[in-house]
Amino acid sequence: MKALIVLTSILLILITQHTHAAGFQRIFVTDPDDKTIEVGVWYPSDSAPPNEANTPFRQALALDSPIKPGSHPLILLSHGYGGWMGGHANTAKALAEAGYVAAAPTHTGNNYEDESYPPQRWMLDRPRHIKLTIDHLLNNWIGKTNIDPVRIGIFGFSAGGYTALVSSGGVPNIDKLLTHCEKSPSEIACKLGNHNEAAISDLSQRPETGWSHDPRISAAVVIAPGFGFAFDQSALKKVTLPIQLWSGTNDLNVPTKTNADQIFKSLPKAAEYHLVEDAGHFAFLSPCNPLLEKHNPRVWNMVCVDAPTFNREEFQEKFNEKVIKFFNKNLPAR
Repeated sequence: MKALIVLTSILLILITQHTHAAGFQRIFVTDPDDKTIEVGVWYPSDSAPPNEANTPFRQALALDSPIKPGSHPLILLSHGYGGWMGGHANTAKALAEAGYVAAAPTHTGNNYEDESYPPQRWMLDRPRHIKLTIDHLLNNWIGKTNIDPVRIGIFGFSAGGYTALVSSGGVPNIDKLLTHCEKSPSEIACKLGNHNEAAISDLSQRPETGWSHDPRISAAVVIAPGFGFAFDQSALKKVTLPIQLWSGTNDLNVPTKTNADQIFKSLPKAAEYHLVEDAGHFAFLSPCNPLLEKHNPRVWNMVCVDAPTFNREEFQEKFNEKVIKFFNKNLPAR
């Protein structure tokens, strides 16, 4: 019995040594070509969080507290079409508690308050937002000296998965995108926004340097990636960094067969691929606030209701563990 108590005490010490409290700041990044970008930043902190939630995403965080001393890796989180910086707050907090700085921009013109930008615009803007956010955090943020500039990763969901691939060196095959949407117009990625085929077609004339690739990114987690059907081998030939790829068997918005499977087969290096049984498209988002069911039943039914056989809260714990393990492996401490 005494040996068990000692062993438990050692394990608790080890866990404490590798877990941090989470601080949070809401910052604004200047975009010389558009409106200021709102960014949520979760980070390791020695400050104690409050006992009750003090954020819109129902988390108790040490607001505007000093960042924990050290050199922390940075992860950018890119939300889906019509999302916001808090869509993956659960994962962002887990990353911060594991020692990462996790920064989630709300993509201008393609978020829950404003979906006015057409695909031909947000397809270019989203990776540019990632680059601007990294620039700001490394050069202007108050905690800049505590970020390791050679350990940077990206996490992207849905349209954010597209963003992660482009930021990592991908160039979508526009002809293939348009051909697929002509044959499969019911696929949601082909219906969202104002699809001006001529304007989208013009994107095929852009040089590779016009897609805001960011070589500072060294690892990517790509979840239920939108426009996956536009990423063939030629589109992904320069995406040679480690990839963790996720999809759900019940995803009707971004079907696995035409998106994640297509990417998995086309990557020049094999990805770590997770196909989650019974998971729908929105299963990768943080669990919803129960109050949403009453205040906005349409959004609740679309985003928050999972298959009876799927427990989002239980899945999120395992999902976050695997995401952190992947980044730990591919962004190792120096």
